[in-house]
Amino acid sequence: MNADVVIVGAGPAGIFTALEMIKKGSRQKIVMVEKGQPVEKRHCPKDKTKKCVNCKPYCHITTGFSGAGAFSDGKLSLSYEVGGDLPTLIGADLAQETIDYADQIYLEFGADEHIEGLGHEEERKEIRRRAIQAGLKLVDCPIRHMGTEKAQGIYLAIERYLQENGVEMYFGYECSNLILENDVCKGVAMSNGKVDLEIYAKHTVVATGRRGADWLEKLCAEHNIAHAPGTVDIGVRVEVRNEVMETVNRVLYESKLVGYPRPFKNKVRTFCQNPGGFVSQENYDNNLAVVNGHSYKEKKSDNTNLSILCSHNFSVPFNQPIAYAQKVGELTNMLANGQILVQRFGDILDGKRTWQKELAQSNIRPTLPDAVAGDITAAMPYRAMTNIINFIQAMDYVVPGFAAYETLLYSPELKFYSNRVKMDTDFNTSLQGLHCLGDVAFLVVLDLCPDLLMDGLHHVIAASLIQRLRQRRIKNVFLFCRRHGRLHPEQRVNDLLMQLRRVLGVEQQVIDVGGAAVKGGVQEAQLRGQRDMAGGAGMEFVQVMIVPQLQSRGLYRADGADKVAIHRVPASA
Repeated sequence: MNADVVIVGAGPAGIFTALEMIKKGSRQKIVMVEKGQPVEKRHCPKDKTKKCVNCKPYCHITTGFSGAGAFSDGKLSLSYEVGGDLPTLIGADLAQETIDYADQIYLEFGADEHIEGLGHEEERKEIRRRAIQAGLKLVDCPIRHMGTEKAQGIYLAIERYLQENGVEMYFGYECSNLILENDVCKGVAMSNGKVDLEIYAKHTVVATGRRGADWLEKLCAEHNIAHAPGTVDIGVRVEVRNEVMETVNRVLYESKLVGYPRPFKNKVRTFCQNPGGFVSQENYDNNLAVVNGHSYKEKKSDNTNLSILCSHNFSVPFNQPIAYAQKVGELTNMLANGQILVQRFGDILDGKRTWQKELAQSNIRPTLPDAVAGDITAAMPYRAMTNIINFIQAMDYVVPGFAAYETLLYSPELKFYSNRVKMDTDFNTSLQGLHCLGDVAFLVVLDLCPDLLMDGLHHVIAASLIQRLRQRRIKNVFLFCRRHGRLHPEQRVNDLLMQLRRVLGVEQQVIDVGGAAVKGGVQEAQLRGQRDMAGGAGMEFVQVMIVPQLQSRGLYRADGADKVAIHRVPASA
């Protein structure tokens, strides 16, 4: 079969790729491949069985048209400050414009026009004041809440719109591999278990989301697609009575709080708050059961649930964050006999497990009734557990009663989005014809001059390169190195990101990272690994990340950097 564009994965990234092509008047043939079923055929049997039956070959909650969004609470976060590092890459203004544009599309397909989290200025200030005193940052974020049941109707309307406009959809087909010819991606091979098909296309878009993160990571390794290990989130789902969260629910709807608790100072954050919501179970490959939460527009519970996630970054020698998180999940599932584990916060502090009869005596009745009472600390890594405990205690100052003895913690909550596929600003990967979108991908480096990815990054960029970057109105450039001065690979990526926030530049716009400065007839500019460094005129933003597999390729000892820059970035760039 031939097509112009084949999209693997019918989650939001894949859906909006097809939508945008249609809205722009494209006449190209678009084929969408989805492992699961269309929205109208996605049904979780738990509504009838009252417990998870571990559906095969996939979980209907996580797989199918619209991805996990069809069964989530349908929240749209309408601020560029929430949702990843895109603003760093394309700028805050463009990121916010894109969010507003996508939000308008949801409105066109029937999303509720009401926006949560606006107004209540004085109460919002009080919540922020308490957050500051607790060492946490409150991120303002308006929320459009569609609701679980309403989201399914919206995505059904989008599905039908795409089909009516000529998008061919193949449901129940799993993409097994890419079709490559001379390092060019020509399409995909897929199968539904009975029929094998190959789709040849000019452009292949992989948008498999968190559900396909592990698959994409293996694909990158098999085909030598430039990528790097990134972040994985490990945490718990917390459930408290609505009375505890009443003010926050009313004023903010979702409290997006971020902290770096001692002693490890890893990033810990709240995520996916569901006022009057329900804790749910999702199943991934290899029978991995993970916890999530959602809320309906009409149907409400007596509880509020939210996630507390601890971000983990790995450098060398370990570079398999997805596998690490999966092992944590598998060990937790083992303790719960394949189910979700739940424990009272007070029992964690007392060093004891929770028993089922103790749950029945509490004010909080679990909204996931088949969760198994036990001891989540027996499976949770010490570092993550310590971070979570300290964060919950800080939250208690912002929301009194949050760290109550009977507060429920469900585990494991895992977020798989660790593949950082190297792409340019047009989402082109190192394989011609292959593009990656959504949670499976991350815009890693502006690939104008790949040979400047040097070990140590000792001699980097001079005036000509900076000038041409500015001529292209590029505000943010990611530079990669293995070490920076006295910082070595074993140090956390986060340390580097926190320390190298600004470039100390001079009018000559020469940047030197460690080592001797580049010669070129101009004054040196020193970049030091110091916190809160005042910004200069060199560049607006540079981040240094550890990517040990990138080796020195030329320009290791560069002199006359102005000539180097001219050679690497031609005038037509």
